[in-house]
Amino acid sequence: MHYVLLITNTLSRHINDKKKKRSISNAPVIASNFPDPSFLEFDNTFYAFSTNNGKQNVPVARSPNFNNNWTLLKNHDALPTLPTWTTGNIWAPSVIRLSNGNFVLYFSGTSRNDKRKHCIGAATSSNIEGPYVPLDESLVCPLNDGGAIDASAFHDPISQKLYLTWKVDGNSLGGGGPCGNADGSHSTPIRIATLNPSTGTSLTGSASTILDRDKNDGPLIEAPSLAYSTSEEMYLLFFSSNCYNGVLYDISYATAKNVLGPYTKAKQPLLVSGDHGGRLKSPGGAEVSPDASRIVFHGNREAGKPAVREMWVGELSVRGNVVTI
Repeated sequence: MHYVLLITNTLSRHINDKKKKRSISNAPVIASNFPDPSFLEFDNTFYAFSTNNGKQNVPVARSPNFNNNWTLLKNHDALPTLPTWTTGNIWAPSVIRLSNGNFVLYFSGTSRNDKRKHCIGAATSSNIEGPYVPLDESLVCPLNDGGAIDASAFHDPISQKLYLTWKVDGNSLGGGGPCGNADGSHSTPIRIATLNPSTGTSLTGSASTILDRDKNDGPLIEAPSLAYSTSEEMYLLFFSSNCYNGVLYDISYATAKNVLGPYTKAKQPLLVSGDHGGRLKSPGGAEVSPDASRIVFHGNREAGKPAVREMWVGELSVRGNVVTI
C-alpha cells in the first residue's frame, strides 16, 4: 500500500482551506527500478515509460488515478525492435500524442558509430502502449559535442507549435569525475527546436540553446521538461543538475515569459536529497505535465547508489515564478 504525504502551502491554506491540497507520495509508487520516468494521460488512464531495465528497452506502467495504483505491464516492451543506428541501452523515453491521434515515442540510444555516446530517435504507434516502430535514422545526433539524450516534446498552447527539447551530452566527452566533466571543460546545454506537427518525427527549424549549467549545477544539467502555467502566463523548464550517481542530484526549474527564453533559474531546487523527512535520495530525471500540475521522477532506493531508481509522483502548484510541491 502507498500512502500520500500532504505538503501544503501556508499562504494558500490561509486563503482557502477548502482548496485541494498538493501532495507528493511519501513512498515510491513503483518500488522497482523505473528510472527517468515520463508519463502521459490518455483515455482516463495514466501511462508511464522508463529507461531500459536490462530486459525491456522501454518498460511501461499504468494507473487509473496517477497518485497510486501503478501496475507494471509484465514483460511488455513499448519498443521491442530497435533501429540500426543504435546498439541499445535505451534511456529516458517520452511519449506525446499528436492531433491526429497517433503517438510518438522519443528515446536515446547508444550510437553504433560511437558507443561512448547516445543519439535521440523517434518511434510511432497508434496505440499508447505500443509497439512503437522506430524511424530508420536518428533525430538528433551531435556526436562531436558528446551526443544527445533526454528528449521531451512540448505542445505550446500559445503558439500552437510543437517543440522538442533535449540535453547535449557534453560530459560524455570526459573531464573526470563520477559522471564526466568534473573539470567543467564541456558544455551540457538544453536545446530546443520545432517539430513537424503532423508527424512529430522531424525537426523543422534550427536548434537553439535555452539553458546551460552554472557554478551551482556541478558538471551538468539534463532531463529537460517544459510546461506552461496558464494562471501565471509563464513557461517552466524543469531540469536536473549534478551527477545522477551522486547525492547532489536534484530537480530544479527555470521560468520565462517566452518559450525560447530567456529562462531564469529558481533560487533553490524543487527537490533535493533529504527532502520530505529524509525519504528522497537523489531525486531527478523528472517529467512534468504540460500544464505544470503533475510531476513524475525517480529517487534512489539507497543513498548514492543508482542501481535501483524508483518512481515517485507529486502534484505541483505555481504561484508567481515559484513552484511548490
